[in-house]
Amino acid sequence: MPNWLLPENIADVLPSEARKIEDLRRLILDNFRLHGYELVMPPMLEYLESLLAGAGQDTEGMTFKLVDQLSGRTLGVRADMTTQVARIDAHLLNRASLTRLCYAGSVLRTLPQGLHATREPFQIGAEIYGHAGLEADAEIQHLALTSLALAGITQVRLDLCHVGILRAIIAEDATAQKDEMALVKLLEAKDTPGLQVMSADYAPITREALLALPNLYGDITVLDRARQVLPALPAIASALDQLQALAEAAGPECVTIDLADLRGYHYESGAIFGAYVPGLPNALVRGGRYDHVGEAFGRSRPATGFSMDLRELARLMPGAQRKLAIRAPWSTEAGLKEKLQECIVALRKAGEIVIQNLPGHENDQDEFNCDRAVVLENGHWVIKNLD
Repeated sequence: MPNWLLPENIADVLPSEARKIEDLRRLILDNFRLHGYELVMPPMLEYLESLLAGAGQDTEGMTFKLVDQLSGRTLGVRADMTTQVARIDAHLLNRASLTRLCYAGSVLRTLPQGLHATREPFQIGAEIYGHAGLEADAEIQHLALTSLALAGITQVRLDLCHVGILRAIIAEDATAQKDEMALVKLLEAKDTPGLQVMSADYAPITREALLALPNLYGDITVLDRARQVLPALPAIASALDQLQALAEAAGPECVTIDLADLRGYHYESGAIFGAYVPGLPNALVRGGRYDHVGEAFGRSRPATGFSMDLRELARLMPGAQRKLAIRAPWSTEAGLKEKLQECIVALRKAGEIVIQNLPGHENDQDEFNCDRAVVLENGHWVIKNLD
């Protein structure tokens, strides 16, 4: 096997793509900061039991495991940063006040999470801890949409759901509760025949509600239909009201309601959303409320947030234009060398890109377009436009 070959779904990021990702990272993190979010940097490795605590159980099958040569304990390479940030909020910061945190970094997964997806996403996200009201959900939803807008993505469909609806439907049916995880999978797949078979022994009201969920999909008017066909339970009414408010906050024209889209059901506790864009079959952004995420670290408090993969987002953007730059020669002649370096330093301080040719070499670069050059004219270094 050639020694330059990389594992499947692992790839190098070349200059033009790397610049798009880095520009996006800076742009989005700066926007987070303008909204009052504080940056944290969790470690790439943790003890496995910490990494998989609470909501992290969902990522066990995606987590690479290895043995720590210092302690002999099993370590995990992070497959998601949400649990890590929850640990920081609950254990290290331990603030009584509302806390806004953001993060950006690579994660590693044992399997790709979609068609042609990388196993090393560059995850960026933001989370709010300490506020149970819908205002936090609306802020996170708005922040996700503005992050996409900063990348030039304007055609976004926001898909809304609420995990409280299914939990309310099966709350009074012990048989259905035993099948909870299987029901989630059937609903995600919109497998109506499978639901019919599984719910055959459920209470009639439970069965009818479960069979209605896969068809409660469409624009905001779906919420009115849901109120008519789902049981008149306080928890369901509250969940539908929350979805109505979030849809109106985002703008009903770009919102889809899908009451069977329960991805993340295991650790979510309220309204959840996914942002879909043209050119990608899967959600580019995933977010929602997960109030119990810090419970495993001894401190459960309200939490909501979102994350996305910058590498996937960068692929949707047009190719980066080459940056204009200045070409400079290499000089060793006494007197001229010092003046050349002064000229180059001044240009770089002014924000110009100056590429100095090394002796005997020309530069071959994808990232820069040298439209000017530093040349010697009458004993002085001057800038000349290149044809």
